[in-house]
Amino acid sequence: MLRRVIGASGAALLVLGCTLPLSAGEVIEQVLVRVNGEIITKSEFEQRQVSALRQRPELANGSADAAEVKKAIEEITPALILSAVDELLLLQRGKEMGATMGDQQFNGIVENIKKENKLETEADFQAALKQENMTLADLRRTMERQMIVSRVQQQEVSDKISVTEDEAKAYYAAHKGQFTSSSEVSLREILIEVPTTEAGVNVAKDEEIRARAEAVRARLVAGEPFARLAGEVSDAASKANGGLIGPFQRGDLNVSLQKLIDPLKVGDITAVTRVTKGYQILRLESRTEETVKSFENARGEISDRVAQDKHRVELLKFLDRLRDQAIIQWRNDELKKAYDDAVAKRKAQSAATPAA
Repeated sequence: MLRRVIGASGAALLVLGCTLPLSAGEVIEQVLVRVNGEIITKSEFEQRQVSALRQRPELANGSADAAEVKKAIEEITPALILSAVDELLLLQRGKEMGATMGDQQFNGIVENIKKENKLETEADFQAALKQENMTLADLRRTMERQMIVSRVQQQEVSDKISVTEDEAKAYYAAHKGQFTSSSEVSLREILIEVPTTEAGVNVAKDEEIRARAEAVRARLVAGEPFARLAGEVSDAASKANGGLIGPFQRGDLNVSLQKLIDPLKVGDITAVTRVTKGYQILRLESRTEETVKSFENARGEISDRVAQDKHRVELLKFLDRLRDQAIIQWRNDELKKAYDDAVAKRKAQSAATPAA
């Protein structure tokens, strides 16, 4: 699959009408756009496209034809070029702030990578890098870029965000369902199956099975343990567990079953009920009532959610300011159009979903 997608990536910029003939033995790095003098190259952008294509479910089995790959490239390119320019703007701001990754910090990251991936030897680590088609320098460059972008967002956006009590209360009032735990029930069941034939259900047999189920219920009412009887007579797979099923969220149960068990107290059993496979008896084993977390108990969670919403909005505003101040010089008109379309789409989405 990877080989197929990588092969498709060679045509990625062809979709954008951006070809460059090379003379024999000549290597040329094509510039797609300059942002404050720094460049995004054709090969760099194609790597982003390949990485994004690998995440497309419809391409996962490697059976996509050229038309499908081309369509996927056209769909992902606007967001990818917008992301690439955003990242470069953030990196430039980080350099102005003096953000860098020291050797000690990078070595700590490498050790964490080794530990998380159970790479016990240096040879294992180098082999893993090679499998990802990366060198140690590539890894450091990637980690440093991520660190700088994160630090800029933290200092320029996150650290300037606060959540007031009124904002938190307004969010809680508007999203109380997010802090509500649904009622849960656990049940025990006994199922006596009604045999069927090609002709359908034999009425006489159906009555016989119903009578058997009523007799079982009578034994339950008389005090025989439900779990023991389920193990003896039930035709359901749950008989191995004494008929125990659940827990289920009440809202996930069908309406008829909700109506059947809602009046029950823990320990009560239902009447014999006709179901698809036969006759069923249920016992309410446990029930937890619906609970709503109080504002005070949910305060920290609310603050985090409101702060995340604000961060999203303020980050886009910050990127808009960086972009307005930047000198962006395009070398490909179609790629510029894809970028402009992505900017317009993001602004429209941001306007439609304001921060809480």
